[in-house]
Amino acid sequence: MMDQPSNLLLKLSRRLFDDATEQEKFIDALIHPQPFHPCIVWGREKRSPFKIEPPISWQPYFVDRLSFGEKPGQHPLHNEGYYYCLDFSSVFAAMSLLAVRSPINTIFDMCAAPGGKSIFAWRALQPQLLVCNEAISKRIGMLISNIKRCRISPVIVISKDPGDLKQIFCSSQLVIVDAPCSGQSLLAKGSKLPGCFHPNTINKNANRQKRIIANSAQLVAPQGYLAYMTCTYSVEENEQVCEWLLEKFPQFQAVDVSELVEYQSQLTNLPCYRLFPQSKLGTGAFTALFQNTGVGEVKNLDVEMLQQVGIRYKLNDVNHTDAEKKVVEGLFIGNNF
Repeated sequence: MMDQPSNLLLKLSRRLFDDATEQEKFIDALIHPQPFHPCIVWGREKRSPFKIEPPISWQPYFVDRLSFGEKPGQHPLHNEGYYYCLDFSSVFAAMSLLAVRSPINTIFDMCAAPGGKSIFAWRALQPQLLVCNEAISKRIGMLISNIKRCRISPVIVISKDPGDLKQIFCSSQLVIVDAPCSGQSLLAKGSKLPGCFHPNTINKNANRQKRIIANSAQLVAPQGYLAYMTCTYSVEENEQVCEWLLEKFPQFQAVDVSELVEYQSQLTNLPCYRLFPQSKLGTGAFTALFQNTGVGEVKNLDVEMLQQVGIRYKLNDVNHTDAEKKVVEGLFIGNNF
């Protein structure tokens, strides 16, 4: 928590908002963090053991915002896999997936850990196969643990750098990129992130995001979709990445998400959507959806190839806790856990 806004934060606020009052509200939300309502995504039938807040207009039917004081992570239904605890800002970001035209056979989540967006996508679109990739090996344990607990099926978990995936993966009707970012919105939770507004930090993340989204675009089947989302505020990591994508891959076009029209970014003419912490709904998020308008044959998914690269970990992997070591051995597909 900061006592006074830095010059870089002041500069960002003026860039994001023309209105001085909104600038002040935005800065105050980061300097004086306030609690946000807990939120859960139901993967199975609702049991409603919690006090629930009235849903807002765009809130999916399988998502509940809970009253302050509720602790869904400590309830037995959590351990039984009935729901996943997901920040409401992440729900906002995942809302772009609801503009995808069903049915969707295969969903590929490029940066899947800890699993929240994957579980939301599986619940919303019910694909025939969910492929979860996480390049950072130390995050694989939590990803598989959450997928197992919530009984997501069928699913394959892989751990590959985005640049290597084109060689082993044909195409997907939906690719999700919940991109690594400077994480500026975590300040609204009270986290300390020194340097998150520094240009060097922002540019480093923006360059990494462009590499990831470029590799992801090449995995999208003709007429398929690419969803891009972050939990940061900087324009370089959000609108400018989207504009760069369309310049690099002109066969893609941005898709309107009608449920989020009131959250349209004022920093671009593209249909991109932002949630800010002063809304009191969540710490903040950015989301956009693109469709590959190219024509061509949709290549069949090479499941055998994916099985060959599926996660296989040794139990003495020092990066995992004892509990995680129990769930990271073998290939995870269907119910064969």
